[in-house]
Amino acid sequence: MRALHKENHLVERIGWLRAAVLGANDGIISTASLILGVASAASAPGDALIAGVAGLVAGAMSMAAGEYVSVSSQSDTENADLARETAELASQPAAELDELAQIYVGRGVEPVLAREVATQLMRKDALGAHSRDELGISSHTVARPVQAALTSALTFSIGAAAPLALVIIAPASWLIPAVGAGSLLFLAVLGMVGAKAGGAGILKPTIRVMFWGALAMALTTGIGAAIGKAV
Repeated sequence: MRALHKENHLVERIGWLRAAVLGANDGIISTASLILGVASAASAPGDALIAGVAGLVAGAMSMAAGEYVSVSSQSDTENADLARETAELASQPAAELDELAQIYVGRGVEPVLAREVATQLMRKDALGAHSRDELGISSHTVARPVQAALTSALTFSIGAAAPLALVIIAPASWLIPAVGAGSLLFLAVLGMVGAKAGGAGILKPTIRVMFWGALAMALTTGIGAAIGKAV
């Protein structure tokens, strides 16, 4: 008998990968845009650095809180559905068996076989079978609020540190082009790393993240310059 080979499915990464890419992307774009907006208003490089540091701290805390609240809401919904399903399995197991069998029939399994499969699965783990095949909740996609919050805060901080480093090392006269070009390069790398980690093609995600980053930085730079002239 041939031994089954172990497969590593990329969907297992979906929880932390989404939070990581979102955090790093937001860290680069928001901090770079903030720095460029302040710098374009004819402020001193020190002002841009202070604004960037403040943006890093505030953004990391905001990302952590936002991810925790958002994913907790998802977790609450999942738990409520699981509790309801548990009650239905206890009060009407026959109806739940029919429901599960019909799900498999709808996927192309013969009715007799579908009922046998549903019976065996429910005998082993009724709630697991219904949560997976009826509710679409699995161990790979279940909400993890703390993981999402910590991942987003950490990756936001890493992303925000990149344009801040450019402020420190770039000459004052080259601050705006250095931060703008460098941040686009960081976004390109992020797009490629995220696509590679998720098993997707590299070109489209990279172009997408660079486009929105460039748009955000251009708008903020323009607004900062206009306000700088006005005041």
